[in-house]
Amino acid sequence: MELVVNAVADERGTQEIKGRIRQFVAQTLLFNEQDYPFENADSFLQKGVIDSLGVVELVTFVSQEFGVQVNPSEVTPENFDSVDQLAGYIHRKLAQERGGNCAGS
Repeated sequence: MELVVNAVADERGTQEIKGRIRQFVAQTLLFNEQDYPFENADSFLQKGVIDSLGVVELVTFVSQEFGVQVNPSEVTPENFDSVDQLAGYIHRKLAQERGGNCAGS
């Protein structure tokens, strides 16, 4: 039962993280007050959402918004190229800092 409760809490946490990423990208990188216009799995690079300055802004956002220490070696497309990938990265980092494991990441 506890495992199910933790999995549901993890999923809610992941959805909240995705929402915050979508809002930041829409407002800061796309200068759009509306919602993020792409799917969560869409590549920031392929959609033209992000450039080198945008990467710096995204890293700063992750550090400030979620309190995650981003190592330069972790700034890769595998971690930072879509809402889904970035949310998974943040979720894993938060779990590491808590010494736990994240279900579904």
